[in-house]
Amino acid sequence: MSQASQTPILGESKLLSGLFQMLDPHLSTLDSFLLRQVSSFEEEIREYVEYCIDTGGKRIRPSLIFFSGWQGEGVVDQRLVKLAAVIETIHLATLVHDDIMDEADIRRSRLTVAKKDGNATAVLLGDALFSHAVYLATQFPTSEVSEKVAIAMRNVCTGEILQTMQRGDPDIDLATYRRVIDLKTAELFSVACFLGARLAERDQPYVEAAGNFGRHLGIAYQIYDDLTDLIGSEEKIGKTLGTDIATGKATLPVILLRDRLPPAEATLLRDTLAGKNEADISMWQSKLAELGVIDIVRKAIFREVQLARGAITSYAGNEDADLLYTITELLWNQVEALQSNRTRS
Repeated sequence: MSQASQTPILGESKLLSGLFQMLDPHLSTLDSFLLRQVSSFEEEIREYVEYCIDTGGKRIRPSLIFFSGWQGEGVVDQRLVKLAAVIETIHLATLVHDDIMDEADIRRSRLTVAKKDGNATAVLLGDALFSHAVYLATQFPTSEVSEKVAIAMRNVCTGEILQTMQRGDPDIDLATYRRVIDLKTAELFSVACFLGARLAERDQPYVEAAGNFGRHLGIAYQIYDDLTDLIGSEEKIGKTLGTDIATGKATLPVILLRDRLPPAEATLLRDTLAGKNEADISMWQSKLAELGVIDIVRKAIFREVQLARGAITSYAGNEDADLLYTITELLWNQVEALQSNRTRS
């Protein structure tokens, strides 16, 4: 079967059209839980915490938790809500720190904490959010949650450190890139699925399968996010785009472009990544399309989507596994929409 014939069709799943409606009570309960956490912080910083804990994010990691341990439509498991709060708080902390390193002005269609309140405040606020996530994780009766969360936090930070150390290096290879995104993004996706299934008391093989699903989905999602940075719409995405090349971050689209450019242009891109000249994002966007890099990146995303699906194939027919499968459809539809929007622009 050809790659094209394997491409998911928009809305092919019967579950896809009602996906978010199914999650409404879960995400509403999560949002309320997160907002209640503001009072746990010292009074002097509550306004900063509340600014971070808004309800405008995609909440993809909490969604993975709820679907991995699905109890039935309308049934909200408070254990999963608390776990979702832990994982989402870690994610929010990483965003606060990412925006400092990326020198981003906009996140979720408003000013980043770094832009609004300064880098020093943003660093410490991210630390406070990390600390609160650990505190919430200690409240579970099993130490496995704290252990998995602590390891995931360490790996996420390790991935960010590796990426930071490599900023400005124009010769990053694909293996290094994959290692970074496995740590900084896929790890949290994996632990969300693993612990969601664990807390719902699923059997061990399914728990492991859910964790593997999350890892591959996380890699696919990060590659999609990296592509979005180059060809997305800031208005639609709601955050500052074009920061990767400008800050010397060699992502998959950038690496593939670098290796396909004629020598003189490849040198120019290397110099840009090294900070020797200002990034001409529109020029590199044109080169991505001209050299077929966008299509290659789309295929890389789809490979990871297929690996994610393969991890839970043996559980097809189970509602929780079918819902996870639907998340892969949702991601792929976003990839298709990204390309479609660019074609029309």
